[in-house]
Amino acid sequence: MIRKSVGIISSSFSMALQELWNNKLRTFLSLFGITIGIFCIIGVLATVQSLEHNIQTEIKSLGTNTIYIDKWEYGAGSGGEYPYWKFVNRPSPAFKTVNEIKERTSAAQSVAFRIKKVMELGYKNSLISNVNVYGISAEFHQIQPIDVMEGRYISIAEFEAGRPVSLVGYSVAEKLFGHYRAAIGKFITCKGKNVQIIGVIKKQGKQLIGGWDFDQSMLLPFGYAKTIINERKADPLIMVQGKPTISSTVLKDELAGTMRAINRLSPSTADNFSLNDINDFSSVISNIFSGVNLGGWAIAALSLIVGMFGVANIMFVTVRERTSQIGLKKAIGAKKRTIMAEFLLESAFLCMVGGVMGLLLVFGLAQVLTYVLNFPVFVSVQYMTLAFFICLVTGVVAGFIPALQAAKLNPVEAIRST
Repeated sequence: MIRKSVGIISSSFSMALQELWNNKLRTFLSLFGITIGIFCIIGVLATVQSLEHNIQTEIKSLGTNTIYIDKWEYGAGSGGEYPYWKFVNRPSPAFKTVNEIKERTSAAQSVAFRIKKVMELGYKNSLISNVNVYGISAEFHQIQPIDVMEGRYISIAEFEAGRPVSLVGYSVAEKLFGHYRAAIGKFITCKGKNVQIIGVIKKQGKQLIGGWDFDQSMLLPFGYAKTIINERKADPLIMVQGKPTISSTVLKDELAGTMRAINRLSPSTADNFSLNDINDFSSVISNIFSGVNLGGWAIAALSLIVGMFGVANIMFVTVRERTSQIGLKKAIGAKKRTIMAEFLLESAFLCMVGGVMGLLLVFGLAQVLTYVLNFPVFVSVQYMTLAFFICLVTGVVAGFIPALQAAKLNPVEAIRST
């Protein structure tokens, strides 16, 4: 039984290869629809998966299990029923509330404060603009890990004393000093004051959603940053990270009560703050990319249908060309299911060839997009397996009617067709 099955498969592949060799142009044109269909499906899925993975990684870098307390509501909820002018009139988060939040919120593990201002930095005759200058509190790195590639991080004593020390991003160090290692210990000017560089942040590369953009940034202890930056006009926000055993939903609910108590809001008064959950951003991104995937499937389905008719056409022609051979096989005892299996396997193999061509195009696309988008676009094993499964199903469906037609041929009439 096993030997017979192997023989059928071997015979089918041999005939399919012979068909490809003898009718190269006809076969190629017929399989082109399958190639484009696989290219569309796997190309879209791979690109979207890579893009989503990159964006989700950036979102996670904003802090895990973290709530951002701000006057602004991030995402889709920032418009609609709540007018813009009410957001503007809300009070900005203040550094003085950080300790109160820690004392009143049992679910909180770390609480940090951050202000931000885009400024110019100088070193001797060099000047660099559009640098994100962050004033941060001591627990910032516990929520947002900072990977220091050269030098060290700001010490607790430096945070408490508000000393003029800083970490700079990779791009800032390269532009001002030519090499990041040369930055350590140097004094740069920021708003006319000298600040010593004690560390350089590891290169992050281009980010799609903005994020912190640490490559083009400088981190200062908040105590010093407030001497050169107006806290209320520097987009202040408070970051609260929950304890490992506490979900962000529970943390958010407790923070809502804490902030209402700190702001002394009566039960009938609406919130004058926003609690932005990082996990919500991740869910929104997932929903967006799900829609994009559906669009890719819809486009690819049309190509596959066209390709399916092309393969069916090849198989009908093949049945007609091999009618006498089919008659001889049936005359010497070949069963209907054997004839049908041979043609179905041949059809599936042809679709596999089209699928391989499509995958080769996808790999080429991945290399181009990786270079253009500046982040890796990859084709997972899961998607390659999916491509071959689609080709197998398409081949069986496309070849079913021709195979059935071949299996039903009368052996005497088939032999006489010569």
